[in-house]
Amino acid sequence: MKILIIGAGEVGSNIANRLAHENKDVVIIDKDADALRRIADNMDVQVMVGSGHSPIVLEEAGIKRAELLLAVTDKDETNLVACMAADIISPATKKLARIRNADFDDFHGVLREKPPHIDTVINPEIELVRTINMLMDVPGAVDVGELVGGRIKFVGVKLEKGTKLAGAALSSLGSIIGKHRLLIAAIIRKDELIIPKGKDILLPGDLIYFVSEQEKLPETLDIFNKNEAPLKRVLIVGGGRIGLRLAKNLEEKSIYTKIIEKDPERCKFLADKLNKTIVLNGDGSDQELLQEENIKEMDVLVTLTSDEETNILVSLLAKQMGVRKNITRINKFSYFSLMSAIGIDQVVSTRLSAIDSILRHIRRGKVLSTRSVKGERAEIMEAVALDTSEIVGKPLMNVSFPAGAIVIGIVRTEGKFIIPTGESVIQPGDRIIILADRKSIPKVEKILTVKLEFF
Repeated sequence: MKILIIGAGEVGSNIANRLAHENKDVVIIDKDADALRRIADNMDVQVMVGSGHSPIVLEEAGIKRAELLLAVTDKDETNLVACMAADIISPATKKLARIRNADFDDFHGVLREKPPHIDTVINPEIELVRTINMLMDVPGAVDVGELVGGRIKFVGVKLEKGTKLAGAALSSLGSIIGKHRLLIAAIIRKDELIIPKGKDILLPGDLIYFVSEQEKLPETLDIFNKNEAPLKRVLIVGGGRIGLRLAKNLEEKSIYTKIIEKDPERCKFLADKLNKTIVLNGDGSDQELLQEENIKEMDVLVTLTSDEETNILVSLLAKQMGVRKNITRINKFSYFSLMSAIGIDQVVSTRLSAIDSILRHIRRGKVLSTRSVKGERAEIMEAVALDTSEIVGKPLMNVSFPAGAIVIGIVRTEGKFIIPTGESVIQPGDRIIILADRKSIPKVEKILTVKLEFF
């Protein structure tokens, strides 16, 4: 599979790195020779210095042999023109563009149907607001994802000292929690991903991932002592595009919202665009301002400025001042592993949202949804089992599945959700949910491509 990537920034380089580890033929194009040199030194990919929207550069890079073009620079205009040039030279190549400007929100369909015929338009800011809303809606969650059209939740929670599962072996969960079925899909411990087995022990401080039907989620969260009062008051620091999108969304849900924004002109713009949100001109890292705005009374603080250091500082300050929950926007992947160590667990990223959206269109078998687990340690995938698949018609314990991968959910054709055991049998037409670490993804992808058909 040959893939051309336009843009050697955080998104482009991260996707290139993932695909290189999966033995895909990747060419990454950028005008920044230094950035490309760093990539070439660390990844097994081809690099090309030039403008990704140039027809000549695209031809030289092999666009006619490419199955997919990913236009993921930080400039919407560059991404649009790159797709237009690719459509002229190689109409058969699938095109995916990262477009963040809200002015294009209502035109994604037009861009697909008419030139430049972009197969998929990704706005990571829309995905980010969805993620923030899910984190707000699930008490105590550090990470939340939706599967099977939102019917199934994939949730990560921190295991606290003194809770009934702290120190428990997975094999003893049934005797501790009774009739309620719980499948621990993954454990993050000291920055290491563990695909758990029955003998594994749950330790305080572990980040525990599980799957649950939406209707049973409160009951499942109760096992981890995660139950909070309904969300009523939100403070947003940063009134950029994402802050505005989130505030509009919260207004629709009648949640009391305030925004703190430094730029006076932007404040006027926000006040004009929003109906109920209180817009404050000020510095979100100003402790006196946070006290004046009763930070202790806020259910959630969301830091969404374009400056990561500011977001981290404000989150830590607000936590010290007693805010119940904070959600912090981070984009540099090098920061992710540090956040938990300094006490920031709920982290969101437009770049990670973009990568998740892109990967579902790269995965063989037309993956309906794929989602990174806590950064990039693993992925969740959905598939539909064919009657010709080797995983159909026999207990999962007898299925030859790659190490580092596990089936964590089965949805029958009639809609019944099953938390699988070794004795569970996948039937033709079932939708299966798979968790796979990075090393096992190519093998899982091969199985899914050969034996499974996706939505």
